[in-house]
Amino acid sequence: MNQTADIKRKRGRPPKTADSNFRDTRQTLINVGLQVLTEKGYSYTGIDEILRKAGVPKGSFYHYFDNKESFGKILIEAYGRYFAGKLDRWFQDRTLTPLQRLNAFVEDAKAGMGRFEYRRGCLIGNLGQEMTALPEGFRDLLQSVFRDWEHRTTEVLRDAQQTGEIAKHLECDQMAHFFWIGWEGAVLRAKLDQSPEPLDQFAQGFRSLLRGA
Repeated sequence: MNQTADIKRKRGRPPKTADSNFRDTRQTLINVGLQVLTEKGYSYTGIDEILRKAGVPKGSFYHYFDNKESFGKILIEAYGRYFAGKLDRWFQDRTLTPLQRLNAFVEDAKAGMGRFEYRRGCLIGNLGQEMTALPEGFRDLLQSVFRDWEHRTTEVLRDAQQTGEIAKHLECDQMAHFFWIGWEGAVLRAKLDQSPEPLDQFAQGFRSLLRGA
């Protein structure tokens, strides 16, 4: 390689290898898959639509994933990690009281749904509603994600007990389980009504339950 070409290479970004191109394209398909499935669900989403939106040549999907089912499992895991990070951002914010952390999550979720005009909901909740039409292997993955979210919520509620924001006798794990059952229903209704009101109503009711029990 001549010296001029070497200088240009150092000043610019290095050329991507075939391996990095593979990873980039695969991640693009995952990102687009998450966007589409949060709006339309698994059963009503075709691979061709995802490829088109991702700008990936038709027919190349199987270079990156074994089949649609394996793609779906990867999306569940990816969304679970993404949302766990969102929960941690608020639930671990020690500048807020525990109930303020829970409220901050609710406000962030409302803003997120509003940003997409209530077309997008929760991927895990969406797939749970489709479960009778989905591969059976999805069930354990979906339940595992919900258990992880419930565990994080349980820890916030236990912190709230320690600070005296909620009653000591509450079973925090049961309340966390109840929160996610109700929250997913509120998200569904918010999509239906195209309004944040169901989220506000559920959050207000849950806070009243915590403080009045």
